[in-house]
Amino acid sequence: MDFNFKNKYIPVIVIGVCVMVSVFYIGYFAGREKALYTINAHLTDTSIISQDEFAPFWKVWTILDQKYVKSASSTSQDKVWGAIQGLANSFNDPYTVFFPPVQSKMFQDDIAGNFGGVGMEIGIKNNQLLVVAPLKDSPASKAGVKAGDFILKIEATSTQGVPVDKAVNMIRGPKGSTVTITFLPVGATAPVIKKIIRDTINIPTLDTEQRPGGIFIIKLYSFTAQSPDLFRNALRQFILSGDHKLILDLRGNPGGYLDAAWDMASYFLPAGATVVTEDFGTKGEPNVFKSKGYNIFNNNLKMLILVDGGSASASEILAGALSEQGVAKLVGSKTFGKGVVQELIPITADTSLKVTVARWMTPKWHNLSENGLEPEYSVSSASSTPENDLVTNKAIQLLNQQP
Repeated sequence: MDFNFKNKYIPVIVIGVCVMVSVFYIGYFAGREKALYTINAHLTDTSIISQDEFAPFWKVWTILDQKYVKSASSTSQDKVWGAIQGLANSFNDPYTVFFPPVQSKMFQDDIAGNFGGVGMEIGIKNNQLLVVAPLKDSPASKAGVKAGDFILKIEATSTQGVPVDKAVNMIRGPKGSTVTITFLPVGATAPVIKKIIRDTINIPTLDTEQRPGGIFIIKLYSFTAQSPDLFRNALRQFILSGDHKLILDLRGNPGGYLDAAWDMASYFLPAGATVVTEDFGTKGEPNVFKSKGYNIFNNNLKMLILVDGGSASASEILAGALSEQGVAKLVGSKTFGKGVVQELIPITADTSLKVTVARWMTPKWHNLSENGLEPEYSVSSASSTPENDLVTNKAIQLLNQQP
């Protein structure tokens, strides 16, 4: 199968735990059309690896073939797939993954959204599987799962050393079925076991709210293909309301399409201002995404952006651009730290390789994947409740202090 994704996309921490991957995962690989080299061509390229360097591999292959006490069948093809997986893992990038036939088929199902899930983004931080963000009104959210919760077990299987993609496949399943997950909640010292009933996930996109004092709140849950139009309509509501103080809430927003974040940033930035840079390192020249120049607001706009550990990917791009360009300040807690670009490359008719090809850099060349974003106003939400949202309260207090 040939993959020619046309929409630039920021990967969202290997989605796939719910049906929303049909939106998030599909653009993961950033719509590039590059030359795809065959395996045979690489094996004959002596600049990659010499025969002497490769000799230990064949020695181990031979020893295992001759001496290993066979308790289960393993074909030569299985060994090749395992070797390629090990090669991909050697780059120490949890998002660069080789998919053998079975996993590749599952990944295609992910893209099509043909499964049920619990509605949470998962990723890896410091070699530990954790929740990036639960979706609003999802089974995970209703079960009390929070951004930053560590995932210790899925059913009876420890997640220690389990790749994200494998964990995704373990968590997903038919609608109405139950999955048992052991979490270590943020700030807790003891694990918590939750039985979560899988469901078909509806992806929330955007809510708006008006508060006293001329404050307008836009809560953005994801960066889908529809987000730019919904965001434009929300800004129109904001302008017609006569308010001039804006809160953009990106907490728990795991990201999505780059085009959506790029378009939204352009409403606040003049033409030519840098939104984000796609950095290929030594592999190519950087690709700079500049504001489209909608720039509909003047200096009377007072704006704050709410972020937390569940703000990732496109959320960090939008927040980073508006913060570093002086449009808004950030309120909340440190963002997740995820900004890589990936391609999906078919290797054989039924296998594929997902590989990181670039990283996203903010206008001031801050590597999002290394550190995330630190808010100017740090506010812990640990004691927040729906009735007493400490982060929103702090933002309202700050805006009310401004004329």
